[in-house]
Amino acid sequence: MTETELQKEWEALEERCKNCRKCALCETRTNVVFGSGDRTADIMFIGEAPGEKEDLSGTPFVGAAGKLLDKFLYQVDIDRERVFIANMLKCRPPKNRDPKEDEQDLCIEYLREQVRLIRPKIIVCLGRISAKRLIKEDFRITQEHGIFFEKNGYTICAVYHPAALLRDPRRKEDMLIDMQNIKKRLDELE
Repeated sequence: MTETELQKEWEALEERCKNCRKCALCETRTNVVFGSGDRTADIMFIGEAPGEKEDLSGTPFVGAAGKLLDKFLYQVDIDRERVFIANMLKCRPPKNRDPKEDEQDLCIEYLREQVRLIRPKIIVCLGRISAKRLIKEDFRITQEHGIFFEKNGYTICAVYHPAALLRDPRRKEDMLIDMQNIKKRLDELE
């Protein structure tokens, strides 16, 4: 695929997301949060859904959880500009509730297209909800965070969601170790 063709695919996908009316979340959103970063990234971070700050800005992980994620990226020498960050859902659920299964089902194809276009070497699920959807249904974040899986030709793992770390800072040490291991695996794949 040429660079021009790839650009056209990205533009078409983003336009489909912005015009999506598949579920009721389109009625309450301020902005579609398509995703941001390097569209040729070796690493892709995937959360569950936008929060309030993300809905207002149209950019993923810009609130308190995003700032904490930025700190971890900095600590392990991963440049945020060189990764792609997205969510399973492109619209904010009311009051930041967990995404419903039917909402995930309706929105997951947009994420699959993003993954197909980027072809990252590593996918990192941010939190249990994206891990349960993308790795395995019975994923247990407290026991399986930081473990690498091979699925559909991708290396994938999950870490604690930064918002969970804001509520329970005792897990930050685990997150740092997981991020160090992700960086190490990324370096090995380059």
